[in-house]
Formats: sequence, C-alpha cells, structure tokens
Amino acid sequence: MTLGTLLIIILILILIGAIPAWPYSRGWGYGPSGILGLILVIALILMLMGRI
Repeated sequence: MTLGTLLIIILILILIGAIPAWPYSRGWGYGPSGILGLILVIALILMLMGRI
C-alpha cells in the first residue's frame, strides 16, 4: 500500500466522520465535511498526477 492510498483512505474516513449526525452539530451545516471533501479531491488529483 502506498502513502497516497493510505492518505486517501484516512481522508475518506475523516470525511464520513464529519457528516453532521448529532443534534449539537446539525447547526454547523456541511461546512466541516465540505472542507474535508475539498482536501480529499485535491489529494485525489495530486495522486492521479503522481505527486503523492
């Protein structure tokens, strides 16, 4: 398993964990998961380009 693949797996797990599911975090909206999603997309692009 390469470092890029490991990074992608960790980012996907963090993204799933950031989805607002609890009552106190519903007011946050999708901001935290949106930021993590953006980081995931950037990491995927870098991995496909061979930079990671």
